Amino acid sequence: MKSLKELFRIGNGPSSSHTMGPKHAAEIFAKKNPQSHSFKVTLYGSLAATGKGHLTDVAILKVLEPIAPTEIEWLPKTFLPFHPNALKFESLDKNKKTTDSWTVYSVGGGALSDGERTIGLSESNDREIYNMSTIDEIMNWCEITGKSYWEYVEECEGPEIWDYLREVWHVMRASVDNGLENEGVLPGPLALSRKAASYNIKAKGYKKSLQSRGLVFSYALAVSEENAAGGVIVTAPTCGSCGVIPAVLYLLEETRGFREKRMLRALATAGLFGNVVKKNASISGAEVGCQGEIGVACAMAAAAANQLFGGSPAQIEYAAEMGLEHHLGMTCDPVCGLVQIPCIERNAYAAARALDANLYSSFTDGTHRVSFDRVVEVMKQTGHDIPSLYKETGEGGLALGHEFTKRRFDI
Repeated sequence: MKSLKELFRIGNGPSSSHTMGPKHAAEIFAKKNPQSHSFKVTLYGSLAATGKGHLTDVAILKVLEPIAPTEIEWLPKTFLPFHPNALKFESLDKNKKTTDSWTVYSVGGGALSDGERTIGLSESNDREIYNMSTIDEIMNWCEITGKSYWEYVEECEGPEIWDYLREVWHVMRASVDNGLENEGVLPGPLALSRKAASYNIKAKGYKKSLQSRGLVFSYALAVSEENAAGGVIVTAPTCGSCGVIPAVLYLLEETRGFREKRMLRALATAGLFGNVVKKNASISGAEVGCQGEIGVACAMAAAAANQLFGGSPAQIEYAAEMGLEHHLGMTCDPVCGLVQIPCIERNAYAAARALDANLYSSFTDGTHRVSFDRVVEVMKQTGHDIPSLYKETGEGGLALGHEFTKRRFDI
């Protein structure tokens, strides 16, 4: 597995696979072809089907247009075999002849692949640094050494990972704060009003027994609304699911007074579980549905919370297992291709479910029948079995027949 720096990416929303990934790909191609007379970019499959709602064209043009005129072709019905999110870059001379061509895939969480290897943000982050890639292996290591998951992260990444996770945590906190401050209507044809601020105010009027649930809703909404508006967030593990972990950790820091060092260790544990899913299955909604985004985010948040409350490695694994297991089969069906409906509400519900998974696991000794690794296998197979129209194409599920479907972007 690669560094957590490849999982927790800081950038602008609204989509890691449709915005961050294509932008990074455009930067790579532009650097290789600075003298191009013009560019042509072809978007395939899911990337084309909901690309306009996810601002894919805006992200690409922002990089290439300053260098040379750029044409974008949309082919939503054409799926390349490696991954549903495919795009081809072409550099053209003055006679419109292709001088260079590159087909690349945006595989989720902002990561890219050329079909054979994952392309990292930098060469140092692109290498494999974890020698174990299943939770069963790592949990066994924890039992033998007496150490915890975050200590395995430190052993593999080195002490410098804490500086990066500190930056990640500060951005996560800022995204909550910014989301609570900002009000108004989110961009796009749905005319969806921000709700985080009002939820936060209402939550504070409830008794303590209900207040924490309302607060975690408001924090998740805050980050997800910032993402939908193109604000700065952290992929955790994706843009579409970026509100779950910040909401849970922000609530626990605020109400329990955990110090920053413990928050960073919780983030490391969350990242480790997310990395295992990314390695052995997928975190791409276009590939496996929303179970790979919201489901994984819930598992990561549950693991982080359980560690903060002193859970054993087995209890932490159980909390994460429940977070993912109970999202199996969740489809990815964004209305109008926007990361708004049903995505924003799902972040709030998953944050609450992560807290429930943590609580449930804390009542046990961590012993259970179905392992986290087994659920990851099932999630991968389930994702492959889900028809493509339910995986970020905007052609099925909630997106189909919705009153706003007729106002979808014409591609």
